[in-house]
Amino acid sequence: MVQDAREAAPGRRSAAARVGRPSPGWAVPGVLFFAVFAVVPMVYAVYLSFCGSWGGLGTPQFSGLSNWTRLFQDSDVRQATATTVVLTVLSWAFQTPVALLLGVWAAGRERNRAVLSAVFFIPLVLSTTAIALLFKAILDPNFGLATTIGPWIGFPDGNIIGSPNGALIAVAFVGGWQFIPFHTLIYQGGARQIPEVLYQAASIDGCGRWRQFFHITLPQLRHTITTSSVLIIVGSLTSFETVFLLTQGGPGTSSTTLSYGMYREAFQGFDFGYASALGTALVVVSTLLSLLMVKFSGFGSMRSTREGM
Repeated sequence: MVQDAREAAPGRRSAAARVGRPSPGWAVPGVLFFAVFAVVPMVYAVYLSFCGSWGGLGTPQFSGLSNWTRLFQDSDVRQATATTVVLTVLSWAFQTPVALLLGVWAAGRERNRAVLSAVFFIPLVLSTTAIALLFKAILDPNFGLATTIGPWIGFPDGNIIGSPNGALIAVAFVGGWQFIPFHTLIYQGGARQIPEVLYQAASIDGCGRWRQFFHITLPQLRHTITTSSVLIIVGSLTSFETVFLLTQGGPGTSSTTLSYGMYREAFQGFDFGYASALGTALVVVSTLLSLLMVKFSGFGSMRSTREGM
C-alpha cells in the first residue's frame, strides 16, 4: 500500500502543477489586440518616418533619413525637448512626494482615512478632457478664479496660462491633480505590505514616527518609488491632452511638448512623415529612460521585502 501511494504521488504532483496554469491559447486574444492596435501602428509609424512629407493622400514615398536629419536640426524640436524635460521634472517633483505621503497616510487602518481616501480618488474616474476643460475655466483670467489665485502665486493680473512659466506650471499642476490619486493608491498598497513587526521593533528601540518613516518606510518602498517614477516620467513625456486643451502649446511655443509638436506637424501641417519621426524618437527615448531607471535602481533584481518574516 505504501508502494502504491509512492507510485501515485508523482501523478498527483503533476496534476497539482497543472492546476491554475491556463493554456497559451488564453493569451491569443490579448496578443492579437496588442499586435493590431499597438505593434502594427508602431511599425507603420517607423516606416513613415523614413518617407517624405506625406500628407495622408496617395502613397508614401521612401526618402531615407531626410526626416531624421531635419529632426536633429530643427530648433523647434530642441525647444520642445527642453519644455518636455522641464515638464517631466516638475511633474515628478510635484507628484512623487505628495503621493508618497498621502499613500503612507492612507495605509492606516482607521475608518476616517478610508473614507477620505475614497473621496480623494474621485479624479481617477474623471477623463483627462473633462479635467483640462474644468481647469481651463478655473484659470480663465476674465471669469475664472485665476484673478483671485494669481496674485497669491506671483501673477498679479491673474493671467496664469497666458504667461510662459505659468502655462507650464499649470500643465504640471493639472496633470498632478489628476494622477496623484493613482500614485497614492500604488504607495498605499506598498505601505500596507511593510511588516508591522519592523515598526514594533523600532518603537521598542525608541524611534519616533519620522525616524520610522525615513529608516523603515522609505527603504521598504524603494521599488514602489521606482515603479511610480517610471509611470510619471513616461506619462509626462507623452502628455498631450492637457497641453492641447489647456494651453494649446502657448503662449507662443512656451508649453509645446514633443507630443503636442507631433500632433501639430501631423494634423495641422499634414506632414505625417516628419510627425512619425518625432513619435518614433519619443518612443525610443521613453523606453530607454524606463530601462535605465530599472537598471540603476536595482528594480530588475528586486527580492521580496517580506523575505524571512
